[in-house]
Amino acid sequence: MQPAHNACVFIVDDDASVRDAMAWLLRSRRLMSEAFASADDFERMLQEKFPGTQAPVPTQAGCILLDVRMPGQSGLALFETLIGNGLAHTWPVIFLTGHADVPTAVDSVKRGAFDFCEKPFSDNALVDRVEHALMLSEERLAVRLQSAGLVSRLEELTERERDVMQLVVSGLPNKLIADQLDISVRTVEVHRSRVFEKMDVKSAVELANLLREL
Repeated sequence: MQPAHNACVFIVDDDASVRDAMAWLLRSRRLMSEAFASADDFERMLQEKFPGTQAPVPTQAGCILLDVRMPGQSGLALFETLIGNGLAHTWPVIFLTGHADVPTAVDSVKRGAFDFCEKPFSDNALVDRVEHALMLSEERLAVRLQSAGLVSRLEELTERERDVMQLVVSGLPNKLIADQLDISVRTVEVHRSRVFEKMDVKSAVELANLLREL
């Protein structure tokens, strides 16, 4: 299964020959890429793509091929930033590392990096890992978008509808909900129906499962 057509691999490496080789390799597997000569260049792109936010929310799948050692800001320092703003979760990070940096790369994997590839690396093995990272990114984006949709639906509920919803998912029948909220059973039925309609569910069990996912 191929990643989505708009998925992008972000190459962050100070070596122009590595950037060019990686871009060519990815094109040979029909994968789109963008290359950056430094961690600072990559961060500038993020600021342009996601202006005015400390927690970027991408709409496209992606992964980051990140060199450990670079002049200026290191790949490890950039990784810390990506952990902090959540992008290391949405766009998995694969470290490109020399032999001496393997222990550091292993430690980074334990802290949330997707993987590391030691230079010189096998082209096919690296692109296979990239494709897996992109698929994971798509899955995480889907979950995030679904959660955002649920939050949006919840925000459409009135305060009273939320009160009724909480008691419905707790398993109370309409009569007890009416007693607890000091309203009529008919009013509970109306609110319950509106909650089901707005949340796009057909039963209390389905509603409870939806809220559990959120």
